[in-house]
Amino acid sequence: MSDSNTVRPENTEVPIPEQIGPYRLVEELGAGGMGTVYLGVHMQSETRAAIKVLPASMARESGFVARFNREIDAMRQLSNSNENIVELYESGEEAGTYYYAMEYVPGETLTARLLREKRIPWRDAIEIAVQICRALKAAHNAGVVHRDLKPSNLLLRNDGVVKLADFGVAQVFATSKLTVTGGILGTAEYMSPEQAQGSRATRQSDIYSLGAVLYVMLTGRPPFTGKSTLEIAQKHKFSQFDSPRRIVQDIPHWLDEVVCKCLSKKPEDRYPDAYVLGLRLQEIPKKVDLAMSEADFDYDGQLAPDKETEAANAEHQAGVGGTIIRDMMRAEIEKGTQKSPLGSLLDNVWVLVGLFVLVIGLSGWLLSNSRTTPDELFERGQRLMDMAPGPGWDAAEAECFQPLLDLNDSEWNERVAPLMEQIDQYQYERDLLRQDGQFSSGEPLTQPDLILRHALTLRNNGEIRAAEAELSALLAIIDGNPEFSVQYNVALKLLTQIQEQPTEENRFQFLDEALKRAEELDSAGETKQARAVRQGIIQLYQDNPEASEYVERARKQ
Repeated sequence: MSDSNTVRPENTEVPIPEQIGPYRLVEELGAGGMGTVYLGVHMQSETRAAIKVLPASMARESGFVARFNREIDAMRQLSNSNENIVELYESGEEAGTYYYAMEYVPGETLTARLLREKRIPWRDAIEIAVQICRALKAAHNAGVVHRDLKPSNLLLRNDGVVKLADFGVAQVFATSKLTVTGGILGTAEYMSPEQAQGSRATRQSDIYSLGAVLYVMLTGRPPFTGKSTLEIAQKHKFSQFDSPRRIVQDIPHWLDEVVCKCLSKKPEDRYPDAYVLGLRLQEIPKKVDLAMSEADFDYDGQLAPDKETEAANAEHQAGVGGTIIRDMMRAEIEKGTQKSPLGSLLDNVWVLVGLFVLVIGLSGWLLSNSRTTPDELFERGQRLMDMAPGPGWDAAEAECFQPLLDLNDSEWNERVAPLMEQIDQYQYERDLLRQDGQFSSGEPLTQPDLILRHALTLRNNGEIRAAEAELSALLAIIDGNPEFSVQYNVALKLLTQIQEQPTEENRFQFLDEALKRAEELDSAGETKQARAVRQGIIQLYQDNPEASEYVERARKQ
């Protein structure tokens, strides 16, 4: 792919304007929903720039111009604030065509690299993510939420510097909102659950999107995929993804935990800001390197097998030099046959037995003082359980709570039991959504499991009332049956969550407001924008029977 700030559409033949403002346009770099980007050269300074142009045909729609100007405002606030954000040079309007000039980034998008390499090594992924954190920190400090963080908006310069671009849907705190309440903005595969719900995006929304970008870099696929935007949005809100480490085994568990925390459903469960996330990411390579250095020797103080092989190879490659060293060592050994007083003392059997007993006693004392206490195990397990459900919970079970249960102590059994119940339910819900139709243990799903799975699918597809009916019926059938206690608890939990959601009227209130806005646009003569609002409702909700009233109204207006 040629150097570009956006992805070039295929099979597009559009005449390139010769000039706009003080820039001579050289070639098209890419095009998207908000205009075309060209490589331009300033006719006086010869500075190369990426020129984004909003054509006159789009400029006739006030909504497009407002969004284009908002993108310029966001970039102006961030210009020169951080090396990892594309710099704005200037903007203007010429014969009804709006444009702005920004820093040209020679290199490729993250999308292009992923297409070429499929997956990115975890150390490289961390380096990219740390630079994105710096860009987000600068943006958030300036009061700007990006809202559309994705691989195609991340530019990888040839020298390794990462640049964040495309603030077209950014939310600037100081300006009024241009989108209708409840509107969904962002790219489906990378949008946060709150954006999918139509709620206001925050800094934590960008943290979630960065988690999704990290996920695709490490595994080669987004955390959620689907046949439609609505299906993917529903999965972001309700479904559980596979942890990256379950897909790619060599990802450090520290990095796996960071990605899972970024992708927490609730904003408050994610990292508080990009700065803290960047620090956590930078710690991971150091932890891995330290663990590897400690693993170079086994517990007996001997070189590990792979290190022994390296040592043997080094000795073999010594060649003739090894012969000389051998002769020198032989001479030293012959000299050493003459025992010193200390050597004579150590040659005594009883002295050696005494030293052996002393060493064993010292080792036992050290071992007893270094053993983790039950209280420490429990506290560590609780800390892991404070994380979002994921690999941390699995570690809490295996490394903390199960050893406590193995003590066969009634007090510890009582304290650990409710936590193990939470873990069992989390693992059950995770296995319920496995694609192979069986649990991780290999056992097939029972009939109540299959009904629960179908209810989850209905809920994730937005068919809330149908899911509620299935869950209520299932609870009535298995109530009091100890064989299905886990299924009963999970079904009750899901039903409670559904019943605590906003009522149907409130859930779709924003669609009613959108249709009223479309009528106002018609009255103002802006029929094209009104039609776009109605088409958006039809596209997003035509497969949702609970929104059929609004879809039908959109078709009739």
